Amino acid sequence: MNREIHTWYSPNLNKNMEIVMYGHYGFSLVLLPTAAADYLEYERFLMIDVLKPHIEAGKVKVFSINSINSESWLNPRMHPRHKSIRHVQFNDYVYKEVVPFVKHKSSADTPVILSGASLGALHAANLFFRRPDIIDGVIAMSGNYDLGAYTGGYHDQDVYFNSPMQYLPNLNDEYWLNHIRKSKHIHIMTGSGAWETPEATVNFSNMLNAKGIPHELDVWGADMPHDWPTWRLMLPYYVGTRF
Repeated sequence: MNREIHTWYSPNLNKNMEIVMYGHYGFSLVLLPTAAADYLEYERFLMIDVLKPHIEAGKVKVFSINSINSESWLNPRMHPRHKSIRHVQFNDYVYKEVVPFVKHKSSADTPVILSGASLGALHAANLFFRRPDIIDGVIAMSGNYDLGAYTGGYHDQDVYFNSPMQYLPNLNDEYWLNHIRKSKHIHIMTGSGAWETPEATVNFSNMLNAKGIPHELDVWGADMPHDWPTWRLMLPYYVGTRF
């Protein structure tokens, strides 16, 4: 299996950022880390191993990127406004640097799908719903789609516009809604076991239904905890059966 690590200085984040790529062909799957983890998290937790058959078959090319969550909402020493600003800078990094890099490593016509678990699910969903003109879909696992769950009560305009549960109900611009509705790959799933909050995913699905946004909701059983064994089952299943 082809594996390449690339690093460049990000002008949006003012720091070096790494990205690891697996495979040669297929649609582009961009993985966003959970919590404060790094670009090798999915490899360490054996997600790449379970995706390997699809990667080697040329169904998918996987890109795993770094997070800056420890420089934002998961940093208790930062002022909340600075956390919010850093979050916006991360969005710009993905839109202006990661997506062009992924396109360069594939093609302009190759679909780009974002995925993540837990906090990574929120980032993946938010990045897609904000820019469905350059991102083609999302596979979100075990997420809470209201950024307020991480802000400790702080709220500003950037928190609002990075919380899909907050801004999507008020989105009435048909240009953006049509872009979102065109996607064939909005998959949101959750377990119902230990540490999971399936109601957050169900509430998000209900809101999407109210906006007329086609998507797939999948609630797995009580034997599926908020942990890697669950996500190692979910993601390969969706890559294998929905693409």
